[in-house]
Amino acid sequence: MPLWLQGVLELGSVAVVSYLLVLLSVLMVWLADGFDTLGLTGGFVLSGHVWLLAHLTPLQVALDPGAGLPATSGTLNLVPLGLTLVPFALAWHAGRRLARACWEGQFWQPYLSGLAAYSAFGAAAALLFGGGEVSASPAAAAVFPLVPVALGGFVGAYRVSRSLPGLIGVNAAAWVERTSQYSRWAGSYVWAVLRAGFVAAVAGVGAGAALLAAALFWNWNDVVGVYQRLGTGVPGDTALTGLQLGYLPNLAVYALAWATGAGFDVGSGTHTSPLGTDPGPVPLLPALAALPPAELPAWALAVVVLPVLAGVLAGWWFLREGENHLDDWMALRLPARWITFPLSTLLTGLFVGAVAGVLVMLLSWLAHGSLGLGRLTEVGPDGTAVLLLFGAEVAVGAAVGCVVGPWLEHEPPFAPPRGTEDEEDGTPAGRRAARRRRREETAARRAMRSAGRRSPQAEHGHEADDTDRSAADRSAAGRSTPDGRRDAGPWAAQGRAVAEPGSAEAFDVDAVEAPAAPSDAGAPGSPER
Repeated sequence: MPLWLQGVLELGSVAVVSYLLVLLSVLMVWLADGFDTLGLTGGFVLSGHVWLLAHLTPLQVALDPGAGLPATSGTLNLVPLGLTLVPFALAWHAGRRLARACWEGQFWQPYLSGLAAYSAFGAAAALLFGGGEVSASPAAAAVFPLVPVALGGFVGAYRVSRSLPGLIGVNAAAWVERTSQYSRWAGSYVWAVLRAGFVAAVAGVGAGAALLAAALFWNWNDVVGVYQRLGTGVPGDTALTGLQLGYLPNLAVYALAWATGAGFDVGSGTHTSPLGTDPGPVPLLPALAALPPAELPAWALAVVVLPVLAGVLAGWWFLREGENHLDDWMALRLPARWITFPLSTLLTGLFVGAVAGVLVMLLSWLAHGSLGLGRLTEVGPDGTAVLLLFGAEVAVGAAVGCVVGPWLEHEPPFAPPRGTEDEEDGTPAGRRAARRRRREETAARRAMRSAGRRSPQAEHGHEADDTDRSAADRSAAGRSTPDGRRDAGPWAAQGRAVAEPGSAEAFDVDAVEAPAAPSDAGAPGSPER
């Protein structure tokens, strides 16, 4: 099968399967008499609108003035991010299959052809399901669905190939090798900062999800009360619950925005934050019963510690990566660690906070939207406010994590960089590797000492010969003394212990090879070897 055709089939199946899942959910509610006046044709049209909205496509709503609503037209662009994860996950699996079917540098052929087919499918859905009270622009339906699908397909393919040359045919590693050492250090540092910001953003969203779960549990009686007031029965409750599950990631982002202090809007005139909630009418949605009350205690501001803790986690993760080349560069230029360490820590915290703030701002923009009707034209947090507050809180936490991390790693932060006297790598990664080698060497020495203590009992008949031989070996090669202490031997003046056979250092390819011991072949009767 040609690669371009396989890409069309793979991503085309993503479009079909994602639509069938939405259609199945709508038809199940319709069969249970959940939509009295919808009909079978209306169920197909509604599923098409939900499919387009889940693919980030805005919908134009134009209702009959007799519906009793203040606004008869508007734009519906409040995306259910929970449903957006469905085509993303399907495209992730499709990208993995396409990457396995391609040689190096060929992935772009099925990838682009599949995206072109998906774009055509979106435009056809806009034409097929439009023309009524709810419609979508064919141009927008051809572009916006590509965002989750293209991202999911590329991430899935990269997880299989594990290299950009295998996907795009460009050997970035060879280009990096041609650059200078400082350029490679700068690239490694920037890449580590980006990943640390991603860690902070993920930890922040997780904290928001935990806060949302706690709020729903605390106000569970109010949530059940809203279900009872609606009285929609089992089919209506099922459809309402499915709708809320689709918007569950949005609510988690709202909770994170609330924890940062920025808050979020639930329609015009209703804003909630740790400082309090501006009262206003809200839709009868059971999940909104967990909104904070109008008056909050003063200790509610303590919730801002959650983004700070996300920053601490990101700072510690960044330190464990061992790519803090900014600190290494400053330490080489200025030996005063009491200046370079705080300055590099402050700058790294600012960089990590900026990356995390931008990522959460993008999530806030995706979770923000409008229902296009009445007061519900502004729902969600302000992305700019979230960027500033969350970025500042993560920056503080990341700086704290970089300061606390060395003690958690049993390494003082103001220690001068090593690598000049003992030829070890002075970077944090090199220091961790050196500590690991020393631990392995110590464990090997303990094992050999315990074996040496057992050998006289096992070979009692050769005590005299073994004693003479062990005494000569200790004097020549620095074996363990009878009291268990280590004697460095004749090479102690060079500042490096001789590697024993069977020790960790003897099998370490990076260890410096010790000089050969003087041969005793020419002096058979000499008292010294």
